[in-house]
Amino acid sequence: GNHDSAERLGFASRLIDAAGVHVRARLADVGAPVLVEDHHGQVAFYGLPYLEPTATQLAWSLPTRSHEAALSAALDRVRSDLGSRGPVRSVVAAHAFVAGSAPSLSERDIAVGGVDRVPADHFAGFDYVALGHLHRPQTVRDGVRYSGSPVAYSFSEAADTKGSWLVDLGAPGAPATHEFIEAPVPR
Repeated sequence: GNHDSAERLGFASRLIDAAGVHVRARLADVGAPVLVEDHHGQVAFYGLPYLEPTATQLAWSLPTRSHEAALSAALDRVRSDLGSRGPVRSVVAAHAFVAGSAPSLSERDIAVGGVDRVPADHFAGFDYVALGHLHRPQTVRDGVRYSGSPVAYSFSEAADTKGSWLVDLGAPGAPATHEFIEAPVPR
């Protein structure tokens, strides 16, 4: 996330991958999925870390410095890889502030030049999109959701119901089903 150091999170990530825990903190890993098999076939999970606009612009020679340019370039890499795989289900887990969602008072400001939100249309074509950054659980549109934070981080979240989305992708081409599972919040 934007609170975390990519270097610190990515330390020993290749070793950790071998243990079955997958950390995606490096720009070089964008577009490289974690592949999982189930009884319906393969699922490609693409992890998109917080894409700091200046660092992403420099690393990928983008023409502009913005969250939208960084996320668009990352999703181009994801779609390129996905297109080379044939029929496979796909999940994108991304750290982003997507238009149509509502922040609370505790999120760290990630605006660049006054622009911080990216259009939800950028996530079209994936079987499911799990978003991080905002602390309130919410649906941006069908198949694009924030689980939110596990606990309240400000008084503006005191009345929020915390929890996680349980998602079943089902067979290829079938819509994903989802259920919100509430988490206990002791105070």
